[in-house]
Amino acid sequence: MLGICRGRRKFLAASLSLLCIPAITWIYLFAGSFEDGKPVSLSPLESQAHSPRYTASSQRERESLEVRVREVEEENRALRRQLSLAQGRAPAHRRGNHSKTYSMEEGTGDSENLRAGIVAGNSSECGQQPVVEKCETIHVAIVCAGYNASRDVVTLVKSVLFHRRNPLHFHLIADSIAEQILATLFQTWMVPAVRVDFYNADELKSEVSWIPNKHYSGIYGLMKLVLTKTLPANLERVIVLDTDITFATDIAELWAVFHKFKGQQVLGLVENQSDWYLGNLWKNHRPWPALGRGYNTGVILLLLDKLRKMKWEQMWRLTAERELMGMLSTSLADQDIFNAVIKQNPFLVYQLPCFWNVQLSDHTRSEQCYRDVSDLKLQKQLSELDEDDLCYEFRRERFTVHRTHLYFLHYEYEPAADNTDVTLVAQLSMDRLQMLEAICKHWEGPISLALYLSDAEAQQFLRYAQGSEVLMSRHNVGYHIVYKEGQFYPVNLLRNVAMKHISTPYMFLSDIDFLPMYGLYEYLRKSVIQLDLANTKKAMIVPAFETLRYRLSFPKSKAELLSMLDMGTLFTFRYHVWTKGHAPTNFAKWRTATTPYRVEWEADFEPYVVVRRDCPEYDRRFVGFGWNKVAHIMELDAQEYEFTVLPNAYMIHMPHAPSFDITKFRSNKQYRICLKTLKEEFQQDMSRRYGFAALKYLTAENNS
Repeated sequence: MLGICRGRRKFLAASLSLLCIPAITWIYLFAGSFEDGKPVSLSPLESQAHSPRYTASSQRERESLEVRVREVEEENRALRRQLSLAQGRAPAHRRGNHSKTYSMEEGTGDSENLRAGIVAGNSSECGQQPVVEKCETIHVAIVCAGYNASRDVVTLVKSVLFHRRNPLHFHLIADSIAEQILATLFQTWMVPAVRVDFYNADELKSEVSWIPNKHYSGIYGLMKLVLTKTLPANLERVIVLDTDITFATDIAELWAVFHKFKGQQVLGLVENQSDWYLGNLWKNHRPWPALGRGYNTGVILLLLDKLRKMKWEQMWRLTAERELMGMLSTSLADQDIFNAVIKQNPFLVYQLPCFWNVQLSDHTRSEQCYRDVSDLKLQKQLSELDEDDLCYEFRRERFTVHRTHLYFLHYEYEPAADNTDVTLVAQLSMDRLQMLEAICKHWEGPISLALYLSDAEAQQFLRYAQGSEVLMSRHNVGYHIVYKEGQFYPVNLLRNVAMKHISTPYMFLSDIDFLPMYGLYEYLRKSVIQLDLANTKKAMIVPAFETLRYRLSFPKSKAELLSMLDMGTLFTFRYHVWTKGHAPTNFAKWRTATTPYRVEWEADFEPYVVVRRDCPEYDRRFVGFGWNKVAHIMELDAQEYEFTVLPNAYMIHMPHAPSFDITKFRSNKQYRICLKTLKEEFQQDMSRRYGFAALKYLTAENNS
């Protein structure tokens, strides 16, 4: 599903048009606040009005001065608001009440993460700060639908966050896909003074579905027309943005433009920079009516309260119905209807300077006024940790919140109707990216991947994926980006993210450096039925092998694999360095087995298994290298899962350079000490949770 953007990415630069001429500065000193028609005394002259020495001449001078003040009142409105704030007369902050609200006021976030993808722009012409109250909340509305638009909106939000000084309130009109992605993203972003409300775009379809639209944005491209009805009734003004916008300045400078609206002006728009509405692009080109070049709706300032009083809903609907009798459909979605309304009512528009919406497709932190509110639960957990503990960093990692972007690329998959479908689950970092194409060739079923990346690496991954025919041909692969934070690789957090976002009843818990045998997907689905996984707590084991050869003629059958084992081309996985990890699989029995067979748990067992989607999560205390899978298998055993080896299934580990974490494990004694400590604490937790039955894990550990 495409985002609702028009043309290519737009670029916003800003130049605040404050008066900088010293000769008239004195006028500002006398400018009062005329709210409700009552001037506020800011001038020494006014204090003299009640003095006996106050003369008729002084009275005339005062009246003359008041006339001049009123002449500049519109230009000076924002400054008066600041002065009134200093006198304790700040307007109350208004908030809407919504059912789906997400706050990012849970930490300071990573400022470096905000830098990616930002284009620098012009600063204020006079070098002054935006004339907006320091703690005034700026409201931004965005219509966002689908995977692509969700990705675009992240760049937009980053650019706004990078420059902003004020609290922000985003109003996102989103479909179910975008809401799922963005709700998780904002919840895990940890940026202060940001509030997010979601409004169900699917519930608004009936409001605009009667309008035929030829624009690629489809029905979502018309939803800006119904914002007066959609947004909270007590919200007075909002900045409306397309998803393909990039800010190059503080959004407060645009917010301040509301103070320049006069009379019945309720819409702030930039003139369209293309010739579309001039109607001369080709023979028989017939655009919708517009004033001259018309206006571009990629950036809109909406005075919602006045629009509602003007009965905006009836106004645009009547205009659309009238024009559609001759035009039959819109070509540029909401933009056509906005322009048709403006053609009939030009007094509605305050024309924004062109730099507020530079349409590229048509042309060859300081003092914070808001508190950094942290998640109290997280702070309590961290405060209970001993910072002098040599394993403090390991323990702290368990509570780290990582910004997460679900479904970074388009995902579309309906599970098989027979309830046997299986999703391959894995996690990876940038250095394992080359495995993706090979896995896609070996596994035709759905895949759920968690990728641990920086912002820059996420963009590299995007380019890599878009340049791969293999990856672009697959829509059943869910890519979930978990952004880097902290010094350890959060392997079990990544696995949990990938596990949580599958749509099939079963999952194959694998690793990215393994290639499943050809046909494993269908074989597992048959085994699900054979072993009755729907009604029993079983973990089906896929035996693991490895090769030391970078180029391998992959075995196409069990017989061929056994031959390669005998020749020394393949080995049982980690037999030479970590035999205990897979020894209970009983490879000797597997060689001749023709039916599934049960095996018992043993210490340090870490097979790759197929389980129901409701199985326990991985324990987050284990990061980097060591015991991350072992702990999970131990918990499956504690919950009385039966381990069953599949006789005709196999997977092969492909060689690669050692990971950074295994290098740390091998070279850092303190790393190994902390891992041992975490293991002991995990086993103690198991004893508390599972009682007497869990004592065998301590016994097995002592005997191993």
